[in-house]
Amino acid sequence: MNELSNFFIVMVILTLATQLWLAARHVNHVKKHRAQVPDEFKDQIPLEAHQKAADYTITRTQFGRYDTILGSILILAWTLGGGLEFMDQAWRSLQWDALWTGIAFMISVMLIMSLLDIPFSLYRTFVIEEKFGFNKTTLGTFVTDLVKGSIVTIAIMVPLLWVVLWIMEISGSLWWLYVWAVWFGFSLLMMWAYPAFIAPLFNKFKPLEDSDLKTGIEALLKQCGFKSNGIFVMDGSRRSAHGNAYFSGIGNKKQIVFFDTLMEQLDADEIEAVLAHELGHFRMHHIRKRLISMGIISLASLAILGWLIDQNWFYTGLGASMPSDYMALMLFMLLAPVIGFFLTPISSMFSRKHEFEADAYASKQRNANLLITALVKMYEENASTLTPDPLYSSFYDSHPPAPVRIAHLKKQPQLAN
Repeated sequence: MNELSNFFIVMVILTLATQLWLAARHVNHVKKHRAQVPDEFKDQIPLEAHQKAADYTITRTQFGRYDTILGSILILAWTLGGGLEFMDQAWRSLQWDALWTGIAFMISVMLIMSLLDIPFSLYRTFVIEEKFGFNKTTLGTFVTDLVKGSIVTIAIMVPLLWVVLWIMEISGSLWWLYVWAVWFGFSLLMMWAYPAFIAPLFNKFKPLEDSDLKTGIEALLKQCGFKSNGIFVMDGSRRSAHGNAYFSGIGNKKQIVFFDTLMEQLDADEIEAVLAHELGHFRMHHIRKRLISMGIISLASLAILGWLIDQNWFYTGLGASMPSDYMALMLFMLLAPVIGFFLTPISSMFSRKHEFEADAYASKQRNANLLITALVKMYEENASTLTPDPLYSSFYDSHPPAPVRIAHLKKQPQLAN
């Protein structure tokens, strides 16, 4: 134990206490407003749907507290409790090459972490989601997804870790700069590869067949200057009743994807309004801005690790007896979320700002009332609470609360005049 150990324990406890306090505030606030639909939604959302959303939010938040507590216990168990030290010694005992020892160590730790999360995933899917009528996943699909996900993760992570650890071994004191370049390039590669190769392993994507809707969407894309590689409908209903839409890919490989559940919830004009919002993120360069900010943060983080990796107290303070490149990476991966937790509100604030900007853009392409009605339907169908705790929402939420977002849309010029 050293000063880092004490600091780490304090940060884990402080983070946990803050998470539990925010969750308690959120639950109490939603309960307090459960009995009445907010005035601005009274004519659109029935009391029964409002109360379902409240109960769904409360149940998820209360269960999330157990997940949070276990996560804090596990991070201490892995570090100061000796979990990583035990795994390290076990792999070292095989006397493999240092590079493959590191890969085996990191992959095995990640797989164990994933296995420990399975009971929570099962409960969320087959108890909470089932209770509120959202679950469409069978046990067979759950297991198949788990196996596929593990295989894909290993297939991607093994070569990536090999390259990273090899660079760290041969590149001297500036290894972190070269690793950052590899990591950033890999992130861009995954943006291209995910829709083309990975997503189809889990879902079916069919070209949009509704000719009228397709014509309207193509006109909107042309209007917004967006070149797409295709418009697809995904079989989201195979796993969940929740609806969504997104576009993925980069360059000429960008594609637009609608969940089939969303297609059932909204009419054609509302779908176009939702798409206009997503295109707003593209036209306002939000994806590029997020990539740049992600690149800056990751570069700074790796630079810090480049200094920590040579400090013996970094290892001993977090429960490791033998310094190594792979142990430094794993310790930093566990330390960073704890240290960075209190930066979450800043990230959330910028994300909400982007949502407001995308809404404003959408209202210039399609009538803002269409986006409002679409959002209200989505809030109701997805059981999204209309009354989140303001502080909880400010801390975590990437999207503005429903009343705030709708009020912002109503202030757009076409509706305000």
